[in-house]
Amino acid sequence: MSLYGMMRTGSSGMNAQASRLSTVADNIANASTNGYKAASTEFSSLLLPSVSGNYNSGAVSTDIRYGISQQGALQYTSSSTDLAISGNGFFVVQDASGVPYMTRAGGFVPNAAGELVNAGGYKLLGYPYTASAPAPVVNGFDGLVPVKVGTDSLVAKPTTHATFSANLDAGTVIPAAPGPLPSSNDPNAEFTHKSSLKTYDTLGNEVLLDMYYTKTADNTWELSVFDAAGRDPASGGFPYANASLLDAPMEFDPSTGKLVDPTTGVFTLAAGFISNMEDVTIDMSKMTQLSYDYSVQDADVNGNAPSEVEKVQVSGDGTVYAQYENGDLVPIYRLAMATVQSPDELRVISGNVYAQSVDSGVVVLGFPGNSGFGEIVSGALENSTVDLASELTTMIESQRTYTANSKVFQTGSDLMDVLVNLKR
Repeated sequence: MSLYGMMRTGSSGMNAQASRLSTVADNIANASTNGYKAASTEFSSLLLPSVSGNYNSGAVSTDIRYGISQQGALQYTSSSTDLAISGNGFFVVQDASGVPYMTRAGGFVPNAAGELVNAGGYKLLGYPYTASAPAPVVNGFDGLVPVKVGTDSLVAKPTTHATFSANLDAGTVIPAAPGPLPSSNDPNAEFTHKSSLKTYDTLGNEVLLDMYYTKTADNTWELSVFDAAGRDPASGGFPYANASLLDAPMEFDPSTGKLVDPTTGVFTLAAGFISNMEDVTIDMSKMTQLSYDYSVQDADVNGNAPSEVEKVQVSGDGTVYAQYENGDLVPIYRLAMATVQSPDELRVISGNVYAQSVDSGVVVLGFPGNSGFGEIVSGALENSTVDLASELTTMIESQRTYTANSKVFQTGSDLMDVLVNLKR
């Protein structure tokens, strides 16, 4: 046995326990840090070759690990921009230089530019909503932009798409001597059913469209659309000040009650059909003709009147909605989520964020609730995974073990003094 080896072993033991105490100190300090994952120190022995009759004491090595994959308890708050993840995955954020990272710390608040920023100063990223729902780039961060929820002064969006579906009564009897069709805009025009659809122009003005359905033959109807602003003041209808905006036949299958060709139920009103109106596509492909009273199943249009953003809402699938004063909910972003094959091997960076490492695997992106990703809980924060009782117990154990290792070192030092004093 080497006295120097004994002292080195005692020193490595003290260093190992010092590392363990450092992780304990870090965990206790971050017991209230949202999204923090507790660190732990793992020990492994280092054995040195020994010869017969002599033992060479080795040492102990340490490996610091983070329980990044552990789920913390959710604590609910009153802020809709406080976000937590229930399940797997990470929020995608970026620093001031635009470098993307991953985090579970979801305490976001708008900065001066309206961008959502957490306590570490990292901006939340998402895909902007355009004409259609965004699609993720699964193997990269392309297309992600900072989520901006600042309240714009006034926002007005014109209608560009509308969905309308209703059931036309198949039992309607065609008059023996029918009057003029609505398409003629005759004061005596006759129709079977009528509905009105509210749309918006580029200035946010409401534009009401009157839609007439007239049965012209078995399983055949005529659709006519008029600008409601041109109604005759006396009759409240025909004749309108202007001709019809659209006249189209609708033919139904007598055995199913559905349109023979659904594509014939999709119409486009060209821009300028009414002042300040954009192109409006009206999807009526789900219209039916069944033996039941006329009833509307769906009527939905995009666009909105001038209104200020009142607050922001985030759904479980990561869609960020702007809620306007008039009650309209408009999707503006969809949050991305990231994951890796081995989350516990991610590289930990200051600010409670993580980056890809050699051992973690590649970053894969997706949407909340899809492909193994967890769901987003709005108005909640994920607590730290630190257990104070366990950390205090670990601290006491490390303190005792550190003291014991110091005694080994001290004993080796005393024996070394004995050897030195033998010469005297």
